Amino acid sequence: MRLEQTTGENESVKYWIGVVSASHVRRGVEGGFAQLCHGKSAPLRKMNAGDWLIYYSPRTDYANGEPLQAFTAIGRVEDDIVYSYRMSEHFVPFRRNIRYYPCRETKIGGLLDRLSFTRGNRNWGYRFRTGHFEIGKEDFLTIARSMLNGDPEEPDGLTI
Repeated sequence: MRLEQTTGENESVKYWIGVVSASHVRRGVEGGFAQLCHGKSAPLRKMNAGDWLIYYSPRTDYANGEPLQAFTAIGRVEDDIVYSYRMSEHFVPFRRNIRYYPCRETKIGGLLDRLSFTRGNRNWGYRFRTGHFEIGKEDFLTIARSMLNGDPEEPDGLTI
């Protein structure tokens, strides 16, 4: 995965943070989907094919998990389809197809002073309470480089 800026790049690509527990992120990565904000469709509809999604996990598991505060997955929106998926008789969340890339879990602590949306903000975690928000390309690149061990080239020769 190439992480430097390129000429002629599609400027309509957006970069997103999704806030989900690490155990739920793993399910999404294994299944190739994103599910956000307790299954609501609205955050998924904001994203377009070709956009990038980075998951931030405040905890290892929903509700009673251990604190984690790490970026846990990175992927690209594959298409423009938002679909419902019946998980139980009473829970039918919405999902979006995502192509995930191999990465390492990255604690946010080492990046707080490098990200525009956390730099100098004692209450940086407040932003994550929305469950899904857009970030700028430079912030995305900072996080992605860290998740990819600082290696600008990853398999697939994909250019960001």
